Amino acid sequence: MPTESSISNEDLTFDQAHIWHPYTSLTNPLPTYHVVSARGVRLKLANGYELIDGMSSWWTAIHGYNVPELNQAAQDQLEKMAHVMFGGITHEPAIKLCQKLVEITPEGLEKVFLADSGSVSVEVAMKMAIQYQHAKGQSQKSKFMTIRNGYHGDTTGAMSVCDPEGGMHHLFAEFLPKHFFVDQPKKRFEESYENEELAQLEQFFRLNADKCAAFILEPIVQGAGGMWFYSPDYLRKIRHLCDEYDMLLIADEIATGFGRTGKLFACEHAGITPDIMCVGKALTGGYMTLAATLTTQHVAETICNGEAGVFMHGPTFMGNPLACAIANKNLDLLLDSNWQEKVIAIEKQLKKELIPLANSLSVKDVRVLGAIGVVEMKEHVDVSEAQKFFVEKGVWIRPFRNLIYIMPPYIIDEKDLNQTTSAISSYIV
Repeated sequence: MPTESSISNEDLTFDQAHIWHPYTSLTNPLPTYHVVSARGVRLKLANGYELIDGMSSWWTAIHGYNVPELNQAAQDQLEKMAHVMFGGITHEPAIKLCQKLVEITPEGLEKVFLADSGSVSVEVAMKMAIQYQHAKGQSQKSKFMTIRNGYHGDTTGAMSVCDPEGGMHHLFAEFLPKHFFVDQPKKRFEESYENEELAQLEQFFRLNADKCAAFILEPIVQGAGGMWFYSPDYLRKIRHLCDEYDMLLIADEIATGFGRTGKLFACEHAGITPDIMCVGKALTGGYMTLAATLTTQHVAETICNGEAGVFMHGPTFMGNPLACAIANKNLDLLLDSNWQEKVIAIEKQLKKELIPLANSLSVKDVRVLGAIGVVEMKEHVDVSEAQKFFVEKGVWIRPFRNLIYIMPPYIIDEKDLNQTTSAISSYIV
């Protein structure tokens, strides 16, 4: 595996002074670690350090890095074409990918819109909901309902349905359209809801549904808004209320899709089908940016029978053949593997090694679901200090706010996972 790099100290100085990394200051930047290659579950740094990746590169690299089958899929497609416009043109990688997505997603999701990224797929979903209601003669239904502490992306529409106060985007409150936020679900994943608590949801719908096109949520797992895992009963109730009040249900499965929670899609925990579903992140196994928004025959027909006659969106790189070809092979690898056994094994080990940390005085809560482990601290974590500590322990973990969490590749073995959880334990103790 190559370890040499042509990047000089001057290049790294330029990076620090001129390149904006995610959620990082340019006046007081967080340190960056120079990766020269990656293979399996390991990132190799320029200084020779190898780090076990506990983040799957923000939840995308479910098969790890430098996967021979995905490399070959990319090479094979490059020899044909890397990109071609999707307007008026189609191609095999996109067709095959959409066939797979229709087959594996919850029953009833039959129409696929290919997008550039997760945030864009959320924008697409929201625009679908608006066009749907407009086509039904209900243009007053132009707002959205959602859950507090949610996160749906960094583009404008997606920001508007992220948590309006404690979330990442409160600075833009006066710029963003105003929507309707219900309190975060209180019951944990393994708990059942009482009628009194669900009655509060019913009241929320009664007050606001006449103005709302859809309810958008992250099913079962709220991701970057706080890594909270809630009861499937809540999701089932939302599905019922959306039907009762003529609203669409949008499921943002960008973080949860493709096995991360122990089900192929988190909606399966509640046995429901949303009207619109967004997928992304793990879709290409971390190789390229690609997402999709799926919807039902009814929603698609209603939109296309409306005033515009078409759905009003069309990204330049929509249906990129290279990304679609890699996504096809990535899904083949997932579906042909024993991914469920792997995720169950990861969950069992995370519970064994992380749950005891709840006894620490500095820890507020510990949560595990599928291949997700979360340690919620009582105080905010110093990201720079924590990353330095974890790198010295040979693992890559990037905390945010008061959360130290891991979402490792499914291929991680018991020893490497133990090294990752032990690093968290050492940091806390």
